[in-house]
Amino acid sequence: MMDRWSDGCLALLVIYLGHMISALEVPLDLPQPPTITHQSPKDYIIDPRESIIIHCEAKGKPRPSFSWTRNGTHFDIDRDPKVIMKPHSGTLVIDISGGERSEAYEGVYQCTARNELGTAVSNNIIIRQSRSPLWSKERMKPIIAQEGESLILPCRPPAGLPPPIIFWMDNNFQRLPQSRRVSQGLNGDLYFSNVQTEDSRSDYICYARFPHTQTIQQKQPITVRVLNMDSMNDTLAVYFNDSGLFSDNPSEERAPTFMTPSGSSSSKLVLRGETLEMECIADGLPTPEVSWMKLSGEIPSGRASFLNFHKTLRITDVSEVDAGEYRCTAKNRHGSTQHNIRVSVKAAPHWISAPRNLVLAPLETGVITCRARGHPKPTISWSMNGVPIENALKDPSRKVEDDTIIFSEVQTGSSAVYQCNASNEYGYLLSNAFVNVLAEPPRVLTPPHKVYQVIMNKPALLECASFGSPIPTITWFKDSRSSTLEGDPYVFHKNGTLEIHVSQTLNSGKYTCVARNSLGISENHVYLEVKEPTRILRPPEYREVQRNRDVLFECKVKHDPSLVPTMMWLKDDAELPDDERFRVDSDSLTIIDVTESDAGTYTCIMNTTLDEDSASARLTVVEATPSPAGIHGQPDAPTDLELTDPGARSVDLTWTPGDEHNSPINKFVIQYEDGLHESGVWHNLTEVPGTKTTAHLKLSPYVHYTFRVLALNDVGYSQPSARSRLYRTNPAAPDVNPSDVSGFGTEHNNLVITWTALTGLQSNGPGLQYKVMWRQQEVEEDWTSVNVANVSRFTVSGTPTFVPYEVMVQALNDYGHGPKPAVVIGYSGEDFPAAAPRDVRVLVMNSTLAEVHWSEVPLESVRGRLQGYKIHYHRERSLHRHNSHHSERRTESFGPNKTSGKLPHLHPYSVYSVHVTAFNGRGEGPASSVQRFETPEGVPGVPSYFRVSGSDLDTLTLEWGPPHERNGHLTGYTLQYQTINSSSEVGVLEELDLPTNHTSVTLHHLKHSTRYKFYFSAKTQKGPGPALTDEALTIIEKAMVSPQVDIATQGWFIGLMSAIALLILILLIVCFIKRNKGGKYPVKEKEDAHGDPEIQPMKEDDLTFGEYSDEDHKPLKGSRTPSSGTVKRDDSGDSLVDYGDSGDTQFNEDGSFIGQYSGTSEREVARGHESSEPPSPMNAMNSFV
Repeated sequence: MMDRWSDGCLALLVIYLGHMISALEVPLDLPQPPTITHQSPKDYIIDPRESIIIHCEAKGKPRPSFSWTRNGTHFDIDRDPKVIMKPHSGTLVIDISGGERSEAYEGVYQCTARNELGTAVSNNIIIRQSRSPLWSKERMKPIIAQEGESLILPCRPPAGLPPPIIFWMDNNFQRLPQSRRVSQGLNGDLYFSNVQTEDSRSDYICYARFPHTQTIQQKQPITVRVLNMDSMNDTLAVYFNDSGLFSDNPSEERAPTFMTPSGSSSSKLVLRGETLEMECIADGLPTPEVSWMKLSGEIPSGRASFLNFHKTLRITDVSEVDAGEYRCTAKNRHGSTQHNIRVSVKAAPHWISAPRNLVLAPLETGVITCRARGHPKPTISWSMNGVPIENALKDPSRKVEDDTIIFSEVQTGSSAVYQCNASNEYGYLLSNAFVNVLAEPPRVLTPPHKVYQVIMNKPALLECASFGSPIPTITWFKDSRSSTLEGDPYVFHKNGTLEIHVSQTLNSGKYTCVARNSLGISENHVYLEVKEPTRILRPPEYREVQRNRDVLFECKVKHDPSLVPTMMWLKDDAELPDDERFRVDSDSLTIIDVTESDAGTYTCIMNTTLDEDSASARLTVVEATPSPAGIHGQPDAPTDLELTDPGARSVDLTWTPGDEHNSPINKFVIQYEDGLHESGVWHNLTEVPGTKTTAHLKLSPYVHYTFRVLALNDVGYSQPSARSRLYRTNPAAPDVNPSDVSGFGTEHNNLVITWTALTGLQSNGPGLQYKVMWRQQEVEEDWTSVNVANVSRFTVSGTPTFVPYEVMVQALNDYGHGPKPAVVIGYSGEDFPAAAPRDVRVLVMNSTLAEVHWSEVPLESVRGRLQGYKIHYHRERSLHRHNSHHSERRTESFGPNKTSGKLPHLHPYSVYSVHVTAFNGRGEGPASSVQRFETPEGVPGVPSYFRVSGSDLDTLTLEWGPPHERNGHLTGYTLQYQTINSSSEVGVLEELDLPTNHTSVTLHHLKHSTRYKFYFSAKTQKGPGPALTDEALTIIEKAMVSPQVDIATQGWFIGLMSAIALLILILLIVCFIKRNKGGKYPVKEKEDAHGDPEIQPMKEDDLTFGEYSDEDHKPLKGSRTPSSGTVKRDDSGDSLVDYGDSGDTQFNEDGSFIGQYSGTSEREVARGHESSEPPSPMNAMNSFV
């Protein structure tokens, strides 16, 4: 007896310990037997058109391996190419896309997951293919019924898997209307309690929808004809003189009888948890009404519903209390009938206490329980690692007692997975639970430094989930570790959670939970923040407003400043209308131009992430009353300024508006004066709409605020209101740090740190200073710092040359430091580069271009940021002895990535010296070695001068000087010349080569009184240089000019001029008379419009020589090379320009050229040499006229 009592006590103790241990979850990094985490349902209906996927997932360490059985035997998936198992998973994928029949894979499947610590098994998964068989073909004969009779239209759909969903429709796919008289039964048949003539139709069609395959099948249409016997008797009596041919008894009213179910009683079996449906459909005329009652109790109101016009009673989630006798009653005015249904409730097994994983330390004790309920009572059987426990290896530490396994003083290596199977005739339950023997020090699983936020006076739950073997004990501490928490207001849960029933501000702080067992200790810190509740201080108030006016609802809320509030407004418990007239601000709702539809109840809801508060007010809209027109004026000053709801950095300001003077106030401007820093100076702080009379002001620390308010309407501003009372904000540490922090060097051994200083308003308190911090990047770990005041610059001396520094500047005052400043990278000062570029070499490209190459300077020698290279070069001298020396120095700069550069615009046939330097931000480094190079010969420059020094009847003498820039050894000169005249014709271009030792030449056998154009250039071995041009005119015949008599003194000339003058005078008189008579003188008009080219005056420079120009180098149009072949092609690529195409060309009467040609007088100004042509009488005549 005592042994049995001891065993009972031991069992109770073990059960208690089992409950304590069952809550543990083993971290995945620790050894553990397999656990099934996901599997397919027991009854798995598959779609035959898709691949079959049978799920089986498990966790464990080591990672489990998987295998399957099918219909109780091993399923070798490797032998079937259509079956694959997902990697690191037991899930099977059966591919039937190739035309395989899914029926071949129907059966009972079971998955096994095993590792070295145990084996877990899945449920038996029954795979069945969904079926939607075709309707059996049948001929539907028309159904003829007399009006008032009952009628059943059978559906009898094919048996599908799962069963189909039945509905009746017509040919147009419209559902047939149903009522108390016509309704569909649970079996799919269509019941008519009594038929009427309108029931006649030929398209009663029963449809069956199979949900898995999403297919719909239909029965052949049924035709129903309802005959009205009274009308038929009346019609036939006319022909047969007999009104009683057909009986009219079927049309008589009758008492109800049940069409289904049959008889006076029936029974129904339903399983616990399923849905119970009972139906009673009655015929009768008039249509009966059906009611339900439970004879042995009450119908459960929460789970029961009446469907199909009260003909069906449905009870969901059936339990044993729903068993009993139910009665349905059908009644009309002719009587009633009843039917009793006896409901029996059976139960498949369901868990009372499912087995749970058990973690034990060596020599510990524990239990696994498996308790299930069902009707009939389930049978419990145990397996270990998938093998019936009676066939498993014996273990002296294990004892099986019905639904419990007791483990005593377990040993290392006793880990295993146990399966509990609870079954009866209606189903089974299978659950895996492992026993894991571990020795593990405690660890806290709750994330560290987790922050819990609760509202004041609400409960707080601080978690401390832990794991260890043996099971750790949990203790809690607050702030310091001086004493453990215990007693009120704390509640300690078995899972380690600490609960505070009513949280107060003093409960805020840092909490530490400590987990201990025999193998060690672990702790975790969490934080509790108790927040102020959100509450509405100034709720919206009732408003009565005239139509077309504006209305404002205020909703002033106070909430914990650390929580972000969200305000929402409702109208009549619904969202506000989507209308721009509704304007929601942070603490108000304004409705513009109110209309009658805006009347209603408005609710303000202010919520945060933790709580909310709400308040409502009603709006009434009334008709506007006309008011006499008044004089518009500025509003009166606001009054009654009041400061409320003071905070550390905020305050609410309210006021009373002054008179609007017939012009609504548009806005209010709130201004402040800082009596501490800027007394007497008013600053704008914020603005609010004219409909508001309160403002939430955000303030800065360490300011003595005084406020005033101004109102503004369309006329102008009001006078300022009276001052508010003084409001002082307390000093605080700075909120911001200096901006624009930078670091740079001005010398090779310093670092200058600069910043933009804070304003007085940003200082937040007295004693503003700046903490300047620096350290060499990636070299120094510790920061060097210094505090400075009243400056925005600090110089660090003795730094290495051009190294990166991390720089920070933090603001601080007597009340603390500002936020952590951002790190800025700066560089100490640069020094001149220490090395010169090496391997400098020059490649002469042509007579005016050379390319210099060099090697990069070593990076460490730059002593700064390399900005590039400079090539310094100058022309030392010309290689020609006659040229003077030049000392012009030039520099070309190139980028830091360049190792070559070109020197353009060099002088040919010269000696140059060149050297290269590297430069950085400080300057240039030492120069490379000097390299000298010579440029080859080029074409020479223009001759120093070229002019016509003498002229005669058929000769011209030309003089020139050698070019200043010879650019090589002169090999001679080239003279080209040709005649030009005013008819766009030019003569043959003649060419003459002249030696270098000549400076003049006389051309003989020229045409008299002819203009010549000359092109003169020097040449070297590289070719001719640019040419100078000039023009000259040979002298007219001597016979015409020998008597050098002044023509103006000759008598014949005087007489001729007098006669011409008289003729002109007579002509003028005639013209004057003609004009006075009204006539016109068209000749004069034409003369005014188009001057006669024969009488145009000569320009002063018509006979001057042209100046050298680019166009003057080119031969004239129409020139040709003489047969001697002495004319050479100009190497410079120049060609002669066309002459005579434009300009005002003039000639003497004999055709000789006297005027300017080619229209290029600006480019052909003579170089101080005038023409030696003597004056001509005809020229004089032309100039006179």
